[in-house]
Amino acid sequence: MNVSDAMTPRADLVVVEIPGSRNDVLEYIQEYGFSSVPVVKEVDGEEVYRGLVSRDDLIEQPDEDQLALLMREVPTVEASDDLREAAATMVAEQSRRLPVVDGDALGGIVTVTDVVRAIARGEVDGEREVGPLATRTVNTTYVGTPLPVAEREIGLADVPYVVVLGDDARMAGILTEVDILAVARVVEGEASTGNSIAEQDSEWSWEGIKAIGARYLPTRNVEIPAEETRHFMTSDLVTVSGTRTAKEVAQEMIANDIEQAPLVSGGELVGIVRDVDLLEGI
Repeated sequence: MNVSDAMTPRADLVVVEIPGSRNDVLEYIQEYGFSSVPVVKEVDGEEVYRGLVSRDDLIEQPDEDQLALLMREVPTVEASDDLREAAATMVAEQSRRLPVVDGDALGGIVTVTDVVRAIARGEVDGEREVGPLATRTVNTTYVGTPLPVAEREIGLADVPYVVVLGDDARMAGILTEVDILAVARVVEGEASTGNSIAEQDSEWSWEGIKAIGARYLPTRNVEIPAEETRHFMTSDLVTVSGTRTAKEVAQEMIANDIEQAPLVSGGELVGIVRDVDLLEGI
């Protein structure tokens, strides 16, 4: 299977053009929920691909306004490349998306989710059991942890989830970046928080947003309810065993719109299967 069979084509992409500013990128991130936007430039009447600007770039360079200085180069693939090779590049480069180029032109984007869909449909090999693919180190927190602390744990662990444990140390649920996004309130400036939110000087408050969410926007302050994580987690867990195949787990992920599933053995938590783990099995 080639990249062209799985990618989102150029016609369906939103791009920003040089010359441009950070506000151009912010507009698309806010409106469409993107985590990165391809950058192009017109040269002699032809569109030329130049790079990507991600949420991370905007956060790390808060005072830079010029699009040309914000963008960065990332690995690229061609539409004719084998999808398995593209998946291997994503894993090696720790990138969830790769621009697809045709010479100097942008042909599309291929993402981790595109590869997972291909695995789920049986278009690439997905017969390996997920047990050996799973990550055995699991990010966890307690149901009584204040949500801002759980968010910080997610950020420090550099993963998009945290498994929530109850009083008996067994799985009670899972909290993801999306769950936090649903209740986070983005504010500008130095405005004080409300009664249900941690105060600015509290150890639970955010001084500045980190690049952990699928759709968070760069800003000075983000307010998160200081209530216990139990109120925001997903308790109806989708779990998998080590004998399930990558194809079966990919189907579960696509059907339930999730990016990770706890790995269990005898009802006990023993690991986590993330969508990127499935890419290593094809």
